[in-house]
Amino acid sequence: MRVVVVGGVAGGMSFATRFRRLNENAEIIVLDKGPYVSFANCGLPYHIGGEIEDRDDLIVVSPETLKARFQLDIRPNHEVVAIHPDTKTVTVVNDEETFELSYDKLLLSPGAKPIVPPIPGLTESNNVFSLRNLPDMDKIVRHIDNNAPQKAVVIGAGFIGLEMAEVLKHRGLDVTIVEMAPQILAPLDTEMAQFVRDELESNGIQVLVGKGAQEFKNKGQTIILSDGDEIESDLTILSIGVMPDTAIAQEAGIETGFKGGIRIDEFFRTNVQDIYAVGDAVLVKHMITQEETLISLASPANRQGRQAADTMSGLPRKHRGSLGTSILRAFSIGAGSTGLNERQLQTLGYPYESVHITGKNHAGYFPNATAINLKLIFNPQTGAIYGAQAIGEDGVDKRIDVIATAIKGGMTVEDLPELELTYAPPFGTAKDVVNIAGYAALNIVEGYSEAIQWDEVDQYRNQGAYLLDVRDAMEVKEAGALDGFHNIPLNYLRCRLHEIPEDAEVIVACHSGQRSYSAMRVLKQAGYKAKNLDGAFKYQALMHPESVSKE
Repeated sequence: MRVVVVGGVAGGMSFATRFRRLNENAEIIVLDKGPYVSFANCGLPYHIGGEIEDRDDLIVVSPETLKARFQLDIRPNHEVVAIHPDTKTVTVVNDEETFELSYDKLLLSPGAKPIVPPIPGLTESNNVFSLRNLPDMDKIVRHIDNNAPQKAVVIGAGFIGLEMAEVLKHRGLDVTIVEMAPQILAPLDTEMAQFVRDELESNGIQVLVGKGAQEFKNKGQTIILSDGDEIESDLTILSIGVMPDTAIAQEAGIETGFKGGIRIDEFFRTNVQDIYAVGDAVLVKHMITQEETLISLASPANRQGRQAADTMSGLPRKHRGSLGTSILRAFSIGAGSTGLNERQLQTLGYPYESVHITGKNHAGYFPNATAINLKLIFNPQTGAIYGAQAIGEDGVDKRIDVIATAIKGGMTVEDLPELELTYAPPFGTAKDVVNIAGYAALNIVEGYSEAIQWDEVDQYRNQGAYLLDVRDAMEVKEAGALDGFHNIPLNYLRCRLHEIPEDAEVIVACHSGQRSYSAMRVLKQAGYKAKNLDGAFKYQALMHPESVSKE
């Protein structure tokens, strides 16, 4: 049996090596239009920035090693330009010839390509680059080495855009990020993305949101923004997203859907017999919604490649969907997410609540403890976990991984307090921030807590709510008072209840939401209608710094 693989890297090579381990006698041919079939896409920015010094470290496995170890026929610089399902052949072009190659089974792993919009002046620009592979990386490095640019502009504030902004700043360039959306990092909700924006700006990067590149002038040296402003650039990185590279699949009658992604079933089969597909080019089912979506990440592509090899070999392996779990480093902090965010849930019309928890990466009394800001989103009726986001200097990956595993396992918020996570002072806390998030969410599900969010305060203020701050007086003096809030420290609340209007709805705040929850319980049991300001002072100060006043 001859199996032809179109495209290497994560999906294609994971398939080819697994298929060989299951089928020693099969003929496996891997065709890739680029010069490298196995390289670390995600490491490209860090070589540009100098953290990964040796370029060869990005080449995971050479064709020679793959041939020797797995007896794979690896053919770089061989582009498949047409698929002929009726004859079960593909048309292949290399530097020397065009030829037909037959297959018994075909695995498509063409990946995705950068979105390049038709911006006037772009084709005439000589300092604008995208980053998707090693040749792209080499062009950027050469431009920096040969031209010594001083000003860089990154268009697009997704993962690659922010990684490039950081590494270019490390190389000494003056960096500006331009993002058409009203915030950076679309997987995060607004308030969580603000932590990352603050970190970027504190490291000297200018962040412009709600603006796009409208025109390039002077061969790319001048960028006209959508609001008419002009910025100068010696080096521009175009990073506004990717789209499935599926033109030849569509021409062959293979069914595609959202943004041109290839439609597959749970066994990675396309609608054309004996043709399978994996990786960034395919539509997968989101594990929570079961709707088709595109998730262009290395981990799912690797997993899909192995699973497709299993199913093609007759093993009863099913793809159960993806969550889009991801993480980003921005200077000294990490930002991770899994599952759905609020905007997606609002679009879907799902009922949801969220809790914001501030905890420590390890025991607070142990040296170098740092904060983890965790947001958990869930169904308030069933307790089903919809998603989570976390920001912090250390330990973000662990918490997001735990919650992603909980979602995959069908757990609810009731299960999170029961998770037995490792604890010793240098590594964690006796009640991990994930456990605490579970407690807070469970209080809402069971009716022991009612919460409002940072963007609802003005609404309640306008409706005549009594705003109560239960932080200590010295804490208020040092950190600042929240406009319109009355200060009654939690320790004195029971003996000062008479100061609070009995007929008013009470919104309670503290620093992070924990003490205000305790105060809310006191008020509710005293007959008051009270709600906790989730995230409390911390998120009000983050999102509405103008609402904080100091003496």
